[in-house]
Amino acid sequence: MAHLLMVESWVGAMSTLLPRAILESGHRFTFLTRDLRHYLRAGSGDGPHPLLAAENVLTAETNDVPALLSYVERVHDVLRFDGVISSCDYYLATVARIAAHLGLPGSSPDAVERAYRKDLTRTALAAAGVPGPRFALASGWAGVAQAARGIGYPLVLKPVDLCAGMFVRRVDDEAQLREAFTAVETFPINARNQPRLPTVLLEELLDGREVSVETVTVDGTTRVVGVTDKSVAGAPWFVESGHMFPADLPAEQAEAAAEVAVSAIAALGLDSAVAHTEVKLTSTGPRLVEVNPRPAGNQITELVRRVTGIDLPAVYAQLAVGERPRLERAETGVRSAAIALVLPPRAGLIAGITGDTDLPGVVDVALKPAGHRAGDPTSNNSYLGHVMAVDHDGLGARALAEKVVAGLDVRYREDVA
Repeated sequence: MAHLLMVESWVGAMSTLLPRAILESGHRFTFLTRDLRHYLRAGSGDGPHPLLAAENVLTAETNDVPALLSYVERVHDVLRFDGVISSCDYYLATVARIAAHLGLPGSSPDAVERAYRKDLTRTALAAAGVPGPRFALASGWAGVAQAARGIGYPLVLKPVDLCAGMFVRRVDDEAQLREAFTAVETFPINARNQPRLPTVLLEELLDGREVSVETVTVDGTTRVVGVTDKSVAGAPWFVESGHMFPADLPAEQAEAAAEVAVSAIAALGLDSAVAHTEVKLTSTGPRLVEVNPRPAGNQITELVRRVTGIDLPAVYAQLAVGERPRLERAETGVRSAAIALVLPPRAGLIAGITGDTDLPGVVDVALKPAGHRAGDPTSNNSYLGHVMAVDHDGLGARALAEKVVAGLDVRYREDVA
């Protein structure tokens, strides 16, 4: 039985999926956070919070890396860790540094940093010849405006160190660019109280549909588990509204997307890694969007598990303790699995969400309760819930999940909205 140190986590689905995967793999974990209330405030539905399944819960300043390394080294002398892990993007590089400091398994800190930060990703992949959009990096309004003129409109503005699609926006002219840049500039500290970089990434707007490639890399060899379809809503924002595994694609397109993802992982130097790589299937071929050096969010890992039997959070935990995971597909009887995400029509106080969700093939439904205050649907942090469906015969899971979500009635308390 291995002992994992989990440094922070998301408060969404992965806060349940990763602890469950660790325990079901026969391992145990200690949870380390700078603020336990951050997780307890989020709640976990019925029953105790899954992070409280930890053998120990420790509190330390996880944003001060030098002090954290010293603290973890002392704790390691007592508790003896076999691996370090996190599901939170903002701490992936920190985890890699801790693992390297303690001599534990994991990808190199530099590789994880290159994958997490969009500016470093773009620079490294361009140098390696991995196909991607034309891009520019800039800071300050004058530099951003000049860089945008060099690329040409329409384009996409992205912060280089945020996740969940926060502040990622299409801009069609300089007025919209100024608005998007100002919004990012007024968010100098992220949700974990970490100072942000002032650099923004500008990219040409790519045509075509977007997919993600789910991979596992061991000893320098990357295995493609599969390709996931994606739907996006909320223009000018890019909010993920649903996913299906496997993607409904011709085999040659899926293979081409996978090749780009594998090339990107190699160029970044990731190893001992589960990755979720986003690729655009443009009219001129697949183009790399971004590489996430951790399992996919939005319950994509559950879609993969229902179809293939491969549990990517468990694989992630196994790699963290130096185990070589088995990646053989199992016959599950499910041919496709999909999730449709419920977006708020607007900001306001929810009075209730109703609709018929009790249909054959629907396997999971989660909806925010009355009293939840919805924000504007501008990022992946805006969801009001989800519907997950499976199809035992073909690629019909997406249509079923989307049909159920389309039939939901989201009501607001107008008097307090």
